[in-house]
Amino acid sequence: MEISSVTTRLTRFTPLVWVMLIGNFFVRASYYMVWPFLAVILYENYGLSATEVGLLLTLSATVAVFLGFYTGNLADRFGRTKMLYIAVSIGAISFSMLAVAESLWLFATSVFLACLPRTLWDAPSKALLTEELADVKDRELALHLLYFLVNVGAALGPLYGLWAGLNGEQFSFIYTGISYIGLLFALLYFRPKLSEAQLATAQSVAKSVPKFSKWLGILRKDKVFLIVLVATTLVYLVYAQCDSSLVQYLTRAQVPELAWLISSLIIANSSVIIICQFPLLHLMKNWRIEHRLYAGGIVLVISQLMMAINDVQNVWGWIAAMMVLSLSEAIMFTNINVYIDRLAPDNLKASYFGAAGLCSLGYAVAPVIGGLILDLHSGMMLFIVMALVSITALGFYRIAQVKPSVAAEAS
Repeated sequence: MEISSVTTRLTRFTPLVWVMLIGNFFVRASYYMVWPFLAVILYENYGLSATEVGLLLTLSATVAVFLGFYTGNLADRFGRTKMLYIAVSIGAISFSMLAVAESLWLFATSVFLACLPRTLWDAPSKALLTEELADVKDRELALHLLYFLVNVGAALGPLYGLWAGLNGEQFSFIYTGISYIGLLFALLYFRPKLSEAQLATAQSVAKSVPKFSKWLGILRKDKVFLIVLVATTLVYLVYAQCDSSLVQYLTRAQVPELAWLISSLIIANSSVIIICQFPLLHLMKNWRIEHRLYAGGIVLVISQLMMAINDVQNVWGWIAAMMVLSLSEAIMFTNINVYIDRLAPDNLKASYFGAAGLCSLGYAVAPVIGGLILDLHSGMMLFIVMALVSITALGFYRIAQVKPSVAAEAS
């Protein structure tokens, strides 16, 4: 992608697009200062087992995923910005509660609420980006830039946390709550100001959006989209092991300087994505989306095999494996979003992205699956299983035929 072309496209980004991009950066930076230590807090402060931690995180995330599926359709019907206001408000409340909770039940309730904002935000925010940017290539750049800034935040968050001495301290969750409050005010200030004609058009488009039951009927007919969802769910299941199960594995193995290693893994993950994402985008600019996903899936399999054979005390081995995993992530994540954007008709963008949110069930079930494997077997078995899951996901991507989405044809 040429620099002059990128600059031209950036000038077409509206203030609201920049609010969502920069707001995501600050929220994610504060999120990664503290959230990776959640499993450590539950283990050390409340004495929960690996399976109990996994069940709490899985149940919370599962409810959030299904709620996001439904609210994606609501965002198309009643307004995408309204759903964003709800998401960031819940984020401010839930992370503030996590900071001050003293009992297990209140902390667990706060964990459940803290899983909601990311899910509620995802579909309407991506749909709003595509609504604000008419050009397809502008949308693609915005989605890549969104993921890029999220990872810059994920890289800087742990660095700041280490510098400020916030490693694993419960009160540190307050910083994420403050970030959500700031994002709420920015969204309110830069909310779309529509003329009467634009408002009438928006209302007309909203009326064309089918209700949830009819939307499910459309979804059932879109075989290509459904197969892609299955494959992506398996991919997310694999990636999610590094958010919860790997941390539990390293904690129970009493790896020295655990906080440093966890922060280093997060920084390595984000740094590789930051450095490699746009060079990879340029390298693969003429590749079909399916071929990009195949390449990322193969690299993902390699990363899981590296983790399976790595000695648990080999710190640099974990960092190397994480870097390979990050290359796969840099290839796959934004291209999945671009693929979904191309499959979805304009009036169903949030509905499609909301349905794609069901893929987060992979994230939701990952802690309990990983916890059970760790309790019953070993870390090596966990990553061998994840390598097999990655291969299965590649098979589903291969099965998905290259043809127009049924819903896209209907539009």
